[in-house]
Amino acid sequence: MGRRELKKNILLLLAESSLARILDEIAGYSEKDVLGPLFSALCSIDEQIRWHAVSAFGYVVPRLAGRDREAARVVMRRFLWSLNDESGGIGWGAPEAMAEIMLHDEQLAGEYLHMLISYIRQDGPELFQDGNFIELPQLQQGVLWGVGRLCPTYRHILLELGVAADLRLYLLSTDGAVRGLAVWCLGLLGQTSILSAYPHLAEDQHGLRLYQDGKLKDVTVAGLAREALLVID
Repeated sequence: MGRRELKKNILLLLAESSLARILDEIAGYSEKDVLGPLFSALCSIDEQIRWHAVSAFGYVVPRLAGRDREAARVVMRRFLWSLNDESGGIGWGAPEAMAEIMLHDEQLAGEYLHMLISYIRQDGPELFQDGNFIELPQLQQGVLWGVGRLCPTYRHILLELGVAADLRLYLLSTDGAVRGLAVWCLGLLGQTSILSAYPHLAEDQHGLRLYQDGKLKDVTVAGLAREALLVID
C-alpha cells in the first residue's frame, strides 16, 4: 500500500466513532508506517479525527517502544521540537499526544514528564530556570489537557513537582477553556483548597469541549468546578 493510500485509510478510520475499533484496526499496521498519518491527523480540521489521533499515539508509540525504544524517543523529541519557537511550527496536538503516550509507558513518562510540566511553568531566576512557558491559549489548552490526563496515574509525582501551584495562574486566564482545564486538573489532583479560593469559578458558565474515554463532551467551567469541589482534599 502506498503512503497516500495509507494516509487516506488512517484518516477515514480516525473519523469513526468507536475508539476501540480504531485501535483494533491500527494494530494491523506497522507502528512506524502509521506515525506519518497520525502526525498529519493532529492538524485535521475535524475535531474527532484530531482527538482520536491523540489516543492512537498512546497506543502506537508504547508498542513501538517495546520493539525499538530509541524510535519511540525520536517521536517524543519530534513533539518537543514542534513546540520550540525555532521549529517554525505550532505544535498542535503535541502536548496531548505526549501525555497519552506517557500514560501508557511509565519509562517514557520518567524521561519526558518534566518537559510537559515545563510548558505550564514560567521561567524562574536565571540560574534556576525550569520553565518553557507557552503564551498561546490554544496550546495552553493542550498542555493542561495533557496534565489532566496524567493526573490520576501520576498524581503523587505531579504534586511533588509542584504542579498544583503552577495551575493557579490559569484559573485567572481570559480564555475560558484554559480556566476550565485548570479547574479539571486541580480537581483530579484533589486540590479543592486552591479552588475554594476562587469562588467565582463556580459561577463561570463558559463552555468547553472535554475529551474523555474516546469521546468529546460539552462541559462548563462552573460544572467542572462544582464537580471538583465535591472531592475531599
